[in-house]
Amino acid sequence: MRAVVQRCNWCRVDSEGKEVSSIGKGLSVLLGVKKGDSEKDADYIVDKILHLRIFEDEAGKLNLSLLDIKGELSIVSQFTLYGDARHGRRPSFTEAEAPDRADELYRLVVEKCERESLTVGTGVFRTYMKVALENDGPVTILLDSEKNF
Repeated sequence: MRAVVQRCNWCRVDSEGKEVSSIGKGLSVLLGVKKGDSEKDADYIVDKILHLRIFEDEAGKLNLSLLDIKGELSIVSQFTLYGDARHGRRPSFTEAEAPDRADELYRLVVEKCERESLTVGTGVFRTYMKVALENDGPVTILLDSEKNF
């Protein structure tokens, strides 16, 4: 499982021309599910997202997590995070999980985050979406449950 985590002042998700979610200060997460991912991968990603210390404390150090600041969270499924563009010019998506299983694990990640009493906005799985946000910092972190980065 992969995630692109961006610290944001706000994030808005539109699906098929309509706003489906909007959050304030917190994290915007693009989430990709790989073939063979399991609940263990979801647990790893959720733990990292919730506890990444990428918000500033009173001394200006990146020392606080999303939970510490009581921030909000936007999670959008994005299979293209498993696009492989190493060969040729058109990415291959053969590593991305099949839609039904990917949706199941995506929803699991969302549910685990909601259990922490966070405001969690989402996209609409398998639709064309537009994600707008104001990246704060900018701070962007890449996560991978296989610890490739």
